[in-house]
Amino acid sequence: MAVPAASLLTASALCPRESMQVTSSRFNQMWVVRNQRSFNNHVKRVFLQSSLRRSSSKGPVWPRASQSNGNTVITTEKLNQEIGCLGVKVEEGEGKLPKLVLKSNGGSEAEIYLFGGCISSWKIPNGKDLLFVRPDAVFNGQKPISGGIPHCFPQFGPGLIQQHGFARNMTWSVASSGNSEGKPSVTLELKDNSYTHSMWDFSFLATFKVVLDTERLSTELVIKNTDKKAFTFNAALHTYFRALITGASVKGLKGCTSLNKFPDPVNPIKGVEEREVVNFPGFVDCIYLTAPNKLLLENGLGDTVSIENKNWADAVLWNPHMQMEACYKDFVCVENAKIANVELEPGQTWSGEQYLSVN
Repeated sequence: MAVPAASLLTASALCPRESMQVTSSRFNQMWVVRNQRSFNNHVKRVFLQSSLRRSSSKGPVWPRASQSNGNTVITTEKLNQEIGCLGVKVEEGEGKLPKLVLKSNGGSEAEIYLFGGCISSWKIPNGKDLLFVRPDAVFNGQKPISGGIPHCFPQFGPGLIQQHGFARNMTWSVASSGNSEGKPSVTLELKDNSYTHSMWDFSFLATFKVVLDTERLSTELVIKNTDKKAFTFNAALHTYFRALITGASVKGLKGCTSLNKFPDPVNPIKGVEEREVVNFPGFVDCIYLTAPNKLLLENGLGDTVSIENKNWADAVLWNPHMQMEACYKDFVCVENAKIANVELEPGQTWSGEQYLSVN
């Protein structure tokens, strides 16, 4: 049963920080949302998780369970003032994981899981969900959610740490929520802790702002170096779009330098994209360097999705074809990415914006 974390109030330009208390121990995490207004009952969700993964003979295996920032307590005066914005509420999602539900005045809706900071659904006013979650997705707080818009940070793809980094495998917290002219928004944040330092020994602050309009979903990821030493990272938004694979295509990539990771992902084939329209005839895993800031996706289902960005720089197309026989015909990934390493000195920030809209 979905339990709202706050009643909906009149519209306000800005709602202060959400009232949440998060406690963690080695084997469990309790997510507690307290209503400090007129409610007498507390909404409690408890989910078990392992804090460490065992090493294996196949090589290094990194911790995978989401962790909070120690025994951090985020307090506020009244819950209904903290997250009680028109069009923003908390519900119980799949696997009893908490999710934020945003509803615009124009009839659109988005869902965001705190685990992974993952946008799992974006429905336009006619009820169509333009994002896709794979049928094998697991909602257990242990593995990344396979679908929607997962984060890749501080690493894209394979490398020295776990695949695509740890940001998609941790629980984010709510920094703020708001509503401006019927457009709800939330800002999530993620900080370093012992889990992240076990893989990537740097201090950082990541914030992810999501704004929902009638036919537009906007996001901004900001990475700040809070360490005393410089670090480098790369990142991506691994967006899964609902599609009919035989009719899906992407426009706007002609002339881009491409790195085709098929058939050998370790030694990608460098080339130049010559096609006006790029489709998905089979397995596709291709990086496009210095891509334009606007691409058009025809999803094969009657929708044209505009994918715009600021400062992401690169694009990635992916479809697993027969490697995921059960669902490959139902989605394509068109990802905004920052493939080259970004270097931040202490105190510096980097940001990347994405704007999805439907025509």
